[in-house]
Amino acid sequence: MATQAPERPTAAVPPPPEKRRGSRRRAPRFTMAIPAWIWLLAFFLIPVGYIVFYSFGRKPSLLELKPGQINTIATDQLSLERYKEVLNSESLRVVFGTTLQISVIGTILCLIIGFPFAYWMAVRVPEKYRGIMLGLILIPFWTNFLIRTIAWQILLFQDGWLSTGLQSIGLTKAPLQILDTRLAVQLGVVYNYLVLMILPIFVSLDRIDPALRDASKDLGANRIKTFFQVTLPLAMPGVISGLLLVFIPLMGDYITASLLGGAKGTMVGVFVYEQFLTAQNWALGSAMAVFLIAMILLMVAIFGSLLWIVAYFVRRSWRVTLTEPAAS
Repeated sequence: MATQAPERPTAAVPPPPEKRRGSRRRAPRFTMAIPAWIWLLAFFLIPVGYIVFYSFGRKPSLLELKPGQINTIATDQLSLERYKEVLNSESLRVVFGTTLQISVIGTILCLIIGFPFAYWMAVRVPEKYRGIMLGLILIPFWTNFLIRTIAWQILLFQDGWLSTGLQSIGLTKAPLQILDTRLAVQLGVVYNYLVLMILPIFVSLDRIDPALRDASKDLGANRIKTFFQVTLPLAMPGVISGLLLVFIPLMGDYITASLLGGAKGTMVGVFVYEQFLTAQNWALGSAMAVFLIAMILLMVAIFGSLLWIVAYFVRRSWRVTLTEPAAS
């Protein structure tokens, strides 16, 4: 006769605790972002809004001003005349083209120089020495931007030690004629912004697990395929960040152009600076600044679209199709 197994006693489930009256309510999740939004509103959106508003104004004439009064902007009659003035000025169109050319070439040069250096630090340099290498890169960057640019001005001067040194060893017969040219501006911007390219790329490369590269080599890929199929795709976030960190501030740079470029290397930032502080024409300077912002956004959109297209076709070329084995 089969005996029935005794039933196991079930543990008593404690009743849910009653909600306390007047318990503290949790704040919404976006509360932590409020300081960042306040900072963005106060130091970006409101100043840019003023610039856009001033671009529709005009510079008041001397007859409108009272004796001893200084007024740089009048917004009683809003119009698009300042934008027409920017578009119809041949010199401004040339300067905008020069600025775009210097910025694009400078960004590409920073990428060409910065990526191999960041790769060497992240992959080849032992981990215990990487902090020293980063310190050697950051110490010059911590120096004042103006002082670094003036140092290049001294270096490229006709009677500077670089020019005299090259003449003494016979590489050049005449003094260097680099200062106050576009080439001097190009050298200056690459030096000033190169660190902003190296750091994000180094961080991306340093986070890649070395086992991924070893696994790629174990599966038969050589070093070139491993780089293009494993290392470069994983480092793309750092490359994109470096491109943005270099290109955007480089477009608005005016210190390097004013100290090293002279009349031949003038950039838009110099014109905006002169309109605000020298010519006291805030309306025209604001219109030029709005054009500069629009140009930056347009170039970022174009580069982003091209990068997306290239990445799409690269992913398609690397796609592997698995087929079922043929039935025996």
